[in-house]
Amino acid sequence: MAKYPIYSIQRFNCNSVQSDFYVNTFQNHLVTHPFVEEPHRHNFYLLAFFTKGSGIHEIDFDRFDVQPGSVFMLQPGQMHHWSLSEDVDGYVVFYSQEMYNLYFGEKNLAAFPFYFSNATQPEILLSQEEMKGLLPFFEIILKESVSSELFKKDKILNLLDIIHIELARKYQEIVVPESHSYNTKLKQFSQLLEKNFTVEKSAAFYADALHITLKHLNRICNEMVSKTTSELINERVVLEAKRMLMDKNLLIHEVAANLGYDDNSYFVRFFKKNTGMTPKEFRLRKGR
Repeated sequence: MAKYPIYSIQRFNCNSVQSDFYVNTFQNHLVTHPFVEEPHRHNFYLLAFFTKGSGIHEIDFDRFDVQPGSVFMLQPGQMHHWSLSEDVDGYVVFYSQEMYNLYFGEKNLAAFPFYFSNATQPEILLSQEEMKGLLPFFEIILKESVSSELFKKDKILNLLDIIHIELARKYQEIVVPESHSYNTKLKQFSQLLEKNFTVEKSAAFYADALHITLKHLNRICNEMVSKTTSELINERVVLEAKRMLMDKNLLIHEVAANLGYDDNSYFVRFFKKNTGMTPKEFRLRKGR
């Protein structure tokens, strides 16, 4: 078994709706699934809402403080783990993209700003009043999940959609700059990058694919996230490299090859330039 597994919703066997949905209180979740406190990934979307306790949540090698009002929105493939106090509580919801998108038709999860790309901020901190506003939706979803009422799935999905809408409004307010025509292009770039970063690392390739000049694409990236196009490309490659390096079964030259580098020494220099350490040093530092 891989040390850093990728879990499916089917791995969490209770409270499922056609195996594409899972909801639980956080205390019960940790009791019934203690393995989630070790580094792992999912092939589904995850929404965690904390109402009590404290701790640390590490997502793709970034550390976040857990406190009442913390909400985390994770996308498929992100590596994470928790270190939480004994009194922690709240709610955790898992759901598949297919279930959500099929139900809502033209609406797509990627339309929500916190799901634009892997580079988006995965955390929101709610005030006491905002917590009170969202709490009933989570409570009703949990109650519905164990019921056998008519239109159960419809109610759960519509409540989940309301939660997404409320979080998107908060996210837009505190994380995303005010609405801007650049948002669309940045999202298109992020989607192209996700599909092509292992084979295309030239900023010019993405500008051409978007039918804009490289100068304009750099302007968009700088204004929206204060980074150049090349910096965003390098960050995505480094993130995937780190994820792969966490799997001790993969040799470093295999990681390089999987990321499109034929020259292992070049990959090592690239990684060190962008992280300050070699792939081997990263493995030693992250060794468990």
